[in-house]
Amino acid sequence: MLLSPAAERSQDGLLSVLWELLEDQSHRELFGLELGSGTGQHVVHFAQEMPFVTWHIRAYIGATKAKTVLEPVYLDASQPWEKWAGLPRSSCDIIMAINLLQYSPFSTAEGVFKGSGQILKQNGLLMTYGPYAINGTITPICNEQLDQTLRQMNPDWGLPDIDVLRQLAFSNGMRMERMPCEALLF
Repeated sequence: MLLSPAAERSQDGLLSVLWELLEDQSHRELFGLELGSGTGQHVVHFAQEMPFVTWHIRAYIGATKAKTVLEPVYLDASQPWEKWAGLPRSSCDIIMAINLLQYSPFSTAEGVFKGSGQILKQNGLLMTYGPYAINGTITPICNEQLDQTLRQMNPDWGLPDIDVLRQLAFSNGMRMERMPCEALLF
């Protein structure tokens, strides 16, 4: 079982944001999809604390006995939403992309927003998390360094600009709601 220290550090803050957003819906069964799940720690942590949300992922299922976590599906978010593992239109209440957008080309960000615009239910939530540029400016220095490192690893990677993501959201029928703790809520 893989363990990510970064996931350990961010999971409680993200859970707090999710609870605030979804607590009034805890009487319903919700369906969530995490894009770029990595170790799966976030989803399993969320599943243990929010049993009314069913998620897709494999890591940690056996070890934690999480009952609201399903087997993962292969999904290339840069592809058209119809190829997203057969997920039908308006089938998800929540889509999360944690530390995905900065480690992928812009076509992935475009795909995430286009696909989310189709797969999310009305009033569904797309939550992205990670460091971002704001109006082309990256702060603090550690995020500037991260952006440089990512671009050296792959010129198509780097910190996306919030305004560009806001425009992508709008062109796909979503709007940015707010930005708590490096998370963008659409």
